[in-house]
Amino acid sequence: MVDATDTTFETDILERSDHVPVVVDLWAPWCGPCRTLGPIIEKVIGETGGEVELVKVNTDDNPGLSQAFDVQGIPAVHAVYQRKVVASFIGAQPEAKVREFVDGLRPSEAQRTRDALMEIGDEASFLQVLEDEPGYPPAVIGLAELYVTQDRADDALAMLARVPEDADTRRVAAMARVGAPVVDEDDGALVGVDVEAKLDELLTRVKGDDAARQEFLDLLELMGSTDPRTVQYRRALSRQLF
Repeated sequence: MVDATDTTFETDILERSDHVPVVVDLWAPWCGPCRTLGPIIEKVIGETGGEVELVKVNTDDNPGLSQAFDVQGIPAVHAVYQRKVVASFIGAQPEAKVREFVDGLRPSEAQRTRDALMEIGDEASFLQVLEDEPGYPPAVIGLAELYVTQDRADDALAMLARVPEDADTRRVAAMARVGAPVVDEDDGALVGVDVEAKLDELLTRVKGDDAARQEFLDLLELMGSTDPRTVQYRRALSRQLF
């Protein structure tokens, strides 16, 4: 169980919901029904063995989260999965109803098998997932990233073409085209690449050279939005092109 706050909303709720259903229990210390529901919901979710996670939010201390969930009364319980509210109830409920609610969030046997294969993370496992569930984005992206590490850039790009573009597909595609540069785990910097020198050189060619422009954009993708140089070089690219 985690006590979430307005400042930890992203990590405690949204990011966790990318992996497992997260039940958000909105309560307050003065609320009698909240004190009745709290132990029940903690017990039932505790019995899922981590298949469902519980986050509690004190609405008195976290008005931002109260507003985000449009709280009209408490206790209010919302299940979040893949960053979307997928089920809800308001008010204290008996254990049987809470158990029914939580059981509806637990993965099916097919999902458990899929998750086990994804955890293995080798080519055969990813391919098995895609045979059972064609186009499953995490498997497509995982397999593409594996191909990048095996110097199979064309296979990686062909795999990524099977799913809609998003931040993860852009990152892996950039790795495939640039050549899978190593990223430092501590500061996120690209290892073994003089990024600024490379970008400065590419900048002189981006206007008339599609390949240079793509490599420039790929390096920015790998640097990431948190690198202050990314904004600087995006502005430089705009000036050079327009």
